[in-house]
Amino acid sequence: MVLRKWDKLPESMKNDAVRPYYEKLKKQTVSLVLKRTFDIVVSFIMLLLLSPVMLVLAIMIKLDTPGPVFFRQERITTYGESFRIFKFRTMTHNAGGPAITRDNDNRITKVGKKIRDLRLDELPQLIDVLRGKMTFVGTRPEAPKFVDVYTDEMKATLLMPAGITCIASILFKDERELMKGEEDTDKAYVEIVLPQKMKCCFWEIKHFSILNDIKTMFLTVFSVLGMCEKKTEALKNDILS
Repeated sequence: MVLRKWDKLPESMKNDAVRPYYEKLKKQTVSLVLKRTFDIVVSFIMLLLLSPVMLVLAIMIKLDTPGPVFFRQERITTYGESFRIFKFRTMTHNAGGPAITRDNDNRITKVGKKIRDLRLDELPQLIDVLRGKMTFVGTRPEAPKFVDVYTDEMKATLLMPAGITCIASILFKDERELMKGEEDTDKAYVEIVLPQKMKCCFWEIKHFSILNDIKTMFLTVFSVLGMCEKKTEALKNDILS
C-alpha cells in the first residue's frame, strides 16, 4: 500500500493529533509496500491450504442452525472507508441486540462458541485481506457507530487497513471481563475498553515494521494456544503503564 498525501486525507483526519503518526508512516514507504505484498501472497496461500478446514466449518454451521454461513456486516477500514466484512456466522440468524457480546450470550450458537474460542470465525477475513480491505496486522475493524466516537488521535489508526489481529486483540482477548456486570455493553466498550485498546494501536503505529507484524502474528497463535501468558502480561504492563 502507498500512504496518501496529507492533502488527500479525509478532512476529519487532517488534525494535529494524527500528524505525528502520519509522519512516522510516511518514512516507511518500502515497509508499507512490502506489507501489502506480504498480505497478497500469504492470504492467497492460506486460502488454498485452509479451504478444506473452511469447508468443514461451513458445513458445521449450516447443520447447527438455520441461516447463512457467513456473517456480513459494515465495518470501517483505511481512511474511514466502509466495507462488508467476511466472518463465519457464530450467532443465530438475524440476531439483534448490542454489537458487543456478553459472557454466555444466548445469541451465540453451539458451533459458534467453539469456533469463537479458537478464533476460527475470522478465517474468512483472508478474503478481505486478499482484496485489500484488510491486512494481517492492524487495528481491528470497528462498526461505524464506534468509529463515529473516535477522538482526533484515534483517527490515526485509519491511516492503514483494519487488521485480522493486533496487539490489542491479543491483550484484550477477554475484553468481556472488563465489561462484566455492565448493562449497556456498547457504552461500556466505548468508555472502558476502546481507550485502552487504542493505546496498543498507537504503540503499534509508532513501532511499525514488517518484522513486528510477523512477531504479532506468531504471538496471536501462541496466545490462542495459551502459550505466552507471561509475555503478553509483560507487554500489556509496558504499553498501558
